[in-house]
Amino acid sequence: MDKSSKIYVAGHRGMVGSAIIRKLNAEGFNNLIVRNSNELDLRNQEAVSKFFESEKPEYVFMAAAKVGGIMANNIYRAEFLYDNLMIEANVLHHSYLNQVKKLLFLGSSCIYPKFAPQPMKEEHLLTGTLEPTNEPYAIAKIVGIKLSEAYRDQYGCNYISVMPTNLYGPNDNYDLQNSHVLPAMIRKFHEAKTESRPSVELWGSGTPRREFLHVDDLAAASYFLMQTYNQPEFVNIGVGEDISIKDLALLIKSLVGYEGELHWDHTKPDGTPQKLLNIDRLKSLGFVPKISLKEGIEAVYKEYSSSIR
Repeated sequence: MDKSSKIYVAGHRGMVGSAIIRKLNAEGFNNLIVRNSNELDLRNQEAVSKFFESEKPEYVFMAAAKVGGIMANNIYRAEFLYDNLMIEANVLHHSYLNQVKKLLFLGSSCIYPKFAPQPMKEEHLLTGTLEPTNEPYAIAKIVGIKLSEAYRDQYGCNYISVMPTNLYGPNDNYDLQNSHVLPAMIRKFHEAKTESRPSVELWGSGTPRREFLHVDDLAAASYFLMQTYNQPEFVNIGVGEDISIKDLALLIKSLVGYEGELHWDHTKPDGTPQKLLNIDRLKSLGFVPKISLKEGIEAVYKEYSSSIR
């Protein structure tokens, strides 16, 4: 990509897309194309066709998706499958029709089997049963990977795919019904602190282990790969370390400054026991994440607490 390249960032208002915009701007790219969902419904094939024919982007960062936490994934199963299938199929197909030079597809670590060996390597894809609570979303993302591979194989499209681990950062979703675990905990502990509540209730047992990557590290990795990587194999993007949900809660509790008790609701699902990515392929390419979990949460909480005053 050159500084003057015409670049379309799909999903620019989301956490991932906005991070990619920040990274591109910081690197001196200013010929960026963006559309919000009111301006362009990526589920609508005709609308996507007209957009690509009119704008003719040279490069595409495919960060648009319907996303949510464990509750949203489990409740809105049809929407998570249908919407994501339509979005990725339309963008990838019309990128091909309009001769996009390169596309980066952003997947998710939930593509891996529920009981995949840990840490999960790229070759573990499609080797076992998925976690039932987010199976529709995972299937949609697997289709995106395979669609990228198929367009590369049949048409020679330079499509690459990356699989980020659990993300957090600026523009995260703090809605308690639809958010992921880390932002939900930040909100719960903050509200409990400001309202002097004696305890905070958290889902599950606290024993599952999760890996967390700051979205700015994902954006940096995506930019790096867009500039340097042209191979068919998809690439895991993570930090290579995980933490139990209980220890995450204790870390956030401490950083927020909440002094009450923790109550674990064992009637709520835990999800996959462990989700840790093997990032050897990413490291071998020359990229290593820089933002520590403590540093990242401190920055995110500062932003969150300032935004709601």
